[in-house]
Amino acid sequence: MDLLIVAPKGKMGRLITQVASEKEDIRIVGGLGPAGRDYIGKDIGAVAGIGKEVGAPVFDDIEKCIDLCDVIIDFSMVDVSMEVLRAARAHRKALVCGTTGFSDEQAAEFQAAAADIPVMKAGNTSKIVNLLYKLVEMTARTIGDETDIEILDLHDRNKLDSPSGTAKEIGEVIGEAMGKDVFADAEYGRQGRCPRKDGNIAFHSIRGGDIPTTHTVFFIGTGERLELTHRADNWKCFAVGAVDAARFLLTKEPGSYSMADCLGF
Repeated sequence: MDLLIVAPKGKMGRLITQVASEKEDIRIVGGLGPAGRDYIGKDIGAVAGIGKEVGAPVFDDIEKCIDLCDVIIDFSMVDVSMEVLRAARAHRKALVCGTTGFSDEQAAEFQAAAADIPVMKAGNTSKIVNLLYKLVEMTARTIGDETDIEILDLHDRNKLDSPSGTAKEIGEVIGEAMGKDVFADAEYGRQGRCPRKDGNIAFHSIRGGDIPTTHTVFFIGTGERLELTHRADNWKCFAVGAVDAARFLLTKEPGSYSMADCLGF
C-alpha cells in the first residue's frame, strides 16, 4: 500500500508516520503540509521526528502528490480535510479521516463522496473505543429507557471542538439503539435552574493541561448507576487503528465504512 499522510507534523500525524514506517507492507509516499512552512520538501520522517528518513518528502499541494498514493490518512483541520476529501474523490483515492468538528453539511459531503471512493470518517480509531461503542449499544438497548444518560469527555487544553467527535459518535450509537434522535433535545452542560428533562441525554466537556483523553457514559438509575469509561494514556492506539483502517480500505469498493467494519464488530 502506498500511503499519503496529511499533517505529518501534527500530534496524530507524527504517530501515524511512525506506525506506518514500521509496516513492511506499507510505503509512505509523502506527506501534506501547509504552504510556506519551512519543512516543505524535507523527508517526512525527519519532519515527524521519528528518528529516521523514509525517502518521501512533504508536499504543500495535494495535486502534486495525490496520484502517488493508494490511500490517504488525514487527521488535520476541518477546512484542510474538506480539500483533501474533494481531491480524493476527484482522483478516486481511498480516504481515512479522523478530523472532527464537521458541520452537518460537511458530513453529508463525506456521505456523497462514498458513491465514488472508499471513505471512513471516524471520530475515534481505537479498537477499544469501538468495543466501548458496542457495550454502549447493548446497554442502551437494555436499560436506556429506564435510566438518565450523560456523556462526559475529557481532553487536553488544545482540543478544538466540544463535544468531542467520540462523544458525538457515542450519542449516535445510543440514538440508533433506542430508535430516536438524541441530538434533537440534547443538553450541553448546565447553568442556573435547569431540572433534568425526561428521556434526553446530556454532553459535558472538560478541557485542560495535558489530561489523557477520556470518555465516560453514565447510565443512572434509582439507587445505582453504570459507568462505561475509556481512557487513552497516549495516542498511539489511535494511530495504529488509523493505519489498520487504511489497510482495510485498500481493497474495498466505494462506500462509507466505519471502524466497526474494519474490526469486524
